[in-house]
Amino acid sequence: MSMNLVTLLYLIASVCFIQALKGLSHPTSSIRGNLFGMIGMAIAALTTVGLIYSQAQLLNIPFGTGMACVLGALIVGGGVGTYMARSVEMTKMPELVAFMHSMIGLAAVFIAVAAVAEPWAFHIVAKGAPIPAGNRLELFLGAAIGAITFSGSVIAFGKLSGKYKFRLFQGAPVQFSGQHMINLVLGLATVGFGLVFMLTENWTAFFVMLALSFVLGVLIIIPIGGADMPVVVSMLNSYSGWAAAGIGFSLNNSMLIIAGSLVGSSGAILSYIMCKAMNRSFFNVILGGFGGEAAAATGGAQPARPVKSGSPDDAAFLMSNAESVIIVPGYGLAVARAQHPLKELTDKLIARGVSVKYAIHPVAGRMPGHMNVLLAEAEVPYDQVFEMEDINSEFGDTDVVLVLGANDVVNPAAKDPKSAIAGMPILEAYKARQVIVNKRSMASGYAGLDNELFYMDRTMMVFGDAKKVVEDMVKAVE
Repeated sequence: MSMNLVTLLYLIASVCFIQALKGLSHPTSSIRGNLFGMIGMAIAALTTVGLIYSQAQLLNIPFGTGMACVLGALIVGGGVGTYMARSVEMTKMPELVAFMHSMIGLAAVFIAVAAVAEPWAFHIVAKGAPIPAGNRLELFLGAAIGAITFSGSVIAFGKLSGKYKFRLFQGAPVQFSGQHMINLVLGLATVGFGLVFMLTENWTAFFVMLALSFVLGVLIIIPIGGADMPVVVSMLNSYSGWAAAGIGFSLNNSMLIIAGSLVGSSGAILSYIMCKAMNRSFFNVILGGFGGEAAAATGGAQPARPVKSGSPDDAAFLMSNAESVIIVPGYGLAVARAQHPLKELTDKLIARGVSVKYAIHPVAGRMPGHMNVLLAEAEVPYDQVFEMEDINSEFGDTDVVLVLGANDVVNPAAKDPKSAIAGMPILEAYKARQVIVNKRSMASGYAGLDNELFYMDRTMMVFGDAKKVVEDMVKAVE
């Protein structure tokens, strides 16, 4: 297989990845986007097999050895990926994404180590020749970013999972005196050892740089609280892309460069969108835990305040006699797996002549698009689902708003300049004529703030598991 043919096939695969990203930008085209992604990856994998065969002939080494490594990796990676994709719950999708990011980062590290150890095998240099300084810089950057991505993603996975007792994996921020200074020193040391490797090709400097990068990835993520996890997920997505692109330059692999740049830039843009949705700067997220700031602002436990509560029957009566209903889904909906009963409820309301719409906040749930995925799984029509900026103006004219497991994204405290979430764009559910809020308890959200919406005169709380409550609403509507 000639290098021209390899380059052409990799280019075709890259075009497929571009089309995949374009398709995934909207729910109606997401299936086509996934198909393009699978085709592109299949082309890339087959091209790599052909390249291994060509190199085996050129170097006069057994083809079976290289193919055994490739097939072993495909079987293990494909098997784990298939199992996780088939078994993962929709509520666990953020953890799955974090896991995938960690694997991409670790793969970049392994490739960089292999390229440093045997650069001739990657056609970086002739056998026995030193690695050019430019390639050493690329390997240093790819390995460092990959290591930070891996260890940071492992911490994010633990925080998102919420089932590990180890302190670093708990959702609350882990903060200590001098934390930012330690991170700065480690960051400068990582760059310093990386530059030493670039200038001298010293292996010790390379591995010290790699170890510091693993530690830095942990220290960057542990002070970030649960409220900022959507930003962290998209940020790590960006890191994994830049790691792949950096390695692609070293290997002169156009597909890795293009695909890595696509992932890196799209993740960076998404991180910006998430920060804007929370009225926070990217550096503000990275340098401090949102949950920690908010908890301090609340001053600890708040005294009990009276609320109006009702039953699912009461809520069903209000919605079935309304002209318009807006539903605000949150993470509580995902935990209870209530999207399918909710779809049944909306179908029955629509059959009674009620106008029903869904309002989605950009950071609802634990990752960007979490609520959209849940509703798509329940086959909710896309024309019923609206983003925050498209539906906020309608709340004032809406008869009933049903909030299911959402908290911070509907908290009017964002309008208070003294609040910890001051200026954060919210879904303005408080403007509706009647608000129904379903929660398990009066516990605060990720930001640790009390929600004034729950205590308003026109708000009715319906306590209980979202799935059970919605199923009771369905029976009541019938």
